[in-house]
Amino acid sequence: MKVEILAVGTELLLGQLVDTNSPHIARALAENGIDVYGMHAVGDNRERIAAAMRAALDRADGVVTSGGLGPTIDDLTKEAACDALGVEPELHDASLRAIEHAFARLGRAMQENNRKQAHLPRGARVLPNPHGTAPGFIATREDGKFIASMPGVPREMKPMLQEHMLPWLRERAGTSGAVYTRVLHTIDIAESEIDHRIADLFASSANPKIAVLAHDYRCDVKLMAKAASAEAARDLLAPVEDEILRRLRGHVYGFDEQSLPGVIHERLRQTNRTIAVAESCTGGAVASELTSVPGSSKSFMGGVVAYDNSVKVELLGVQPSTLEAAGAVSEETALEMARGARLRLGADVGLSTTGIAGPDGGTPEKPVGLVWIAVTDESGGHVVRLHLPGDRAGIQRRATIAALALLWRTLQP
Repeated sequence: MKVEILAVGTELLLGQLVDTNSPHIARALAENGIDVYGMHAVGDNRERIAAAMRAALDRADGVVTSGGLGPTIDDLTKEAACDALGVEPELHDASLRAIEHAFARLGRAMQENNRKQAHLPRGARVLPNPHGTAPGFIATREDGKFIASMPGVPREMKPMLQEHMLPWLRERAGTSGAVYTRVLHTIDIAESEIDHRIADLFASSANPKIAVLAHDYRCDVKLMAKAASAEAARDLLAPVEDEILRRLRGHVYGFDEQSLPGVIHERLRQTNRTIAVAESCTGGAVASELTSVPGSSKSFMGGVVAYDNSVKVELLGVQPSTLEAAGAVSEETALEMARGARLRLGADVGLSTTGIAGPDGGTPEKPVGLVWIAVTDESGGHVVRLHLPGDRAGIQRRATIAALALLWRTLQP
């Protein structure tokens, strides 16, 4: 089975809301062996929604939508689905009673326009929504192609997808087997280099499938295998995973739901060590990443955001002579900041960032994007010089990931 995904809402086209539903739906479909051939967004216009649905049905077996099932005048997905399929809407009594019960439970008066949510395409399979008032539906055309629609509110859409839509899609697609996925998280290696190292595996491996997903300063390698059972799928995937791990040795920091800060804290706890940070150009982002991990207080001592040179001197112990001779953005200052954070905050490891995030402040000798990152412990220090591309936010984000990457690499046995 192949489907297309359609997100409905003018706010998506205006950039007022980021569509997180479509990627979530796409991942869920892929993990259940259903191919996604396209993802689209359309505004709150009945004719355009219906046209997008018809076009998707011309190319695929079905279209999965999110959004536009509410009670207001601009919620038009049901009406557009009826137009696309050539059917009339009808009142679904059980859905109306569920909506009335939801309002009674909240002690609120139900308005007449809420009845609209219970009018669904004639003959549609109704997807109950105990988390809201808008039921979903699956409406099938005479040739078997379908439109499956869910609410746009993520906390309503996600359980409906998991509990009702995916079981129907699996049964319809005949995917009685199992799909097993594995994500390998890499750092300090470019997408093009990964592609170079595993290109032959891409060409020779249809099952499991391999995909490389690039992020800021890191990449994921995703593997997906299909087989009659979960165990068989894992067995099919294992040798390919082992070969990729061999080819990417030294760059894979974690798997699946593991995060880079989480892996760092796990390593710190294993070695009974603590970390402190000193940040200039990243403005506290490194500390924010490290403290995003539950239980991080066991290994994170604290941090200092030292933008002004006086803070570097007074709180971190950077020597005024170092700042005068080498400047705030330098190898020497980065090392002294990391050492100062470690000693002043009583940690075993110190990490620092100093750089020029822009858009102003750069010179030919020290351009915008120049970043120094240092890690120190009782045995000495490691420092890297980077020239990062992007605007201010991009440079700060990349510098944050690069700092965590150096820390991770330094902590390896």
